[in-house]
Amino acid sequence: MKHVIITICIIISNTLFSQENYNIQDISINQHIDGTLLLPNEMETYPLAIIVAGAGPTDRNGNQNFMQNNSLKKLAEGLSNNGIATFRYDKRIVKQIRQGNVSSNIMFDDFVTDAISTLKFFKSKTNFSSIYIIGHSQGSLVGMLCAKEGVSGFISLAGAGKPIDEVILDQINATAPMFNEDAKKAFNIIRSGETTTDFPLALSSIFSIDIQPFMSNWMQYNPQSIIQTLEIPVLIINGTKDIQVSTDEADLLHIAKKDSQLVIINNMNHILVPIDGDRLENSKSYNEPHRTLSVELIDKITSFIKQ
Repeated sequence: MKHVIITICIIISNTLFSQENYNIQDISINQHIDGTLLLPNEMETYPLAIIVAGAGPTDRNGNQNFMQNNSLKKLAEGLSNNGIATFRYDKRIVKQIRQGNVSSNIMFDDFVTDAISTLKFFKSKTNFSSIYIIGHSQGSLVGMLCAKEGVSGFISLAGAGKPIDEVILDQINATAPMFNEDAKKAFNIIRSGETTTDFPLALSSIFSIDIQPFMSNWMQYNPQSIIQTLEIPVLIINGTKDIQVSTDEADLLHIAKKDSQLVIINNMNHILVPIDGDRLENSKSYNEPHRTLSVELIDKITSFIKQ
């Protein structure tokens, strides 16, 4: 009998602690955008945060085929449990992959168009007291461009402060400096709108002829210049254990937008989880969905939106 009582208590306890303070709705914005809306329970109006994912074929949860961490799903759930509605969506290439119909001419501007379409969709609704854009990694730049269409505030998570070619050149210089000059030459050609095959074989994943038009489009945007144009509250967040986007990038954005709030979270990495160990633990975490997001991250975003 004692074991039965203990079991019942465990079930009740688990049920209580796993309760969600939001309702879930899957929404199709248009032929390119499918996503998930979380609406806080027992509230008539609430702020909405639209979450824009980072580079690659990233889905609404922050995952790719060989990278499952649910970072954006956890972010959305954490905010919605704090009374903030959230909408996160699959990048258009994810839907194309699932349908077996991947377009070869996707451009960076297409991601901006999708973010703006999403914003316009929710602006037409009446149950949102305010709308914020949260852009993660590549999504930071996409979110900045979308935020120019009129929102209550913008949040950059692990966003670069320099154009993408400069970011990549920094990475090449740090890991394979012998290719730096060749990479610069290739980028100069790509920036002009032309394509090139004159690059080291070792850099073929960066300079694949198929992605050069996309890269050329992406390179036209300088995050520092764009963030300066935002006449809304801006929160810039990065973590000290981010091995993809250093805190220097957050500093550049903050300097460009002097009235922004800058938050550097100790030990948080690129997928927004705390890392206590070394680079190996950091890398492994990208495929460990059991990890918990930084509590400070959720608190800082919640405070910024509700201020």
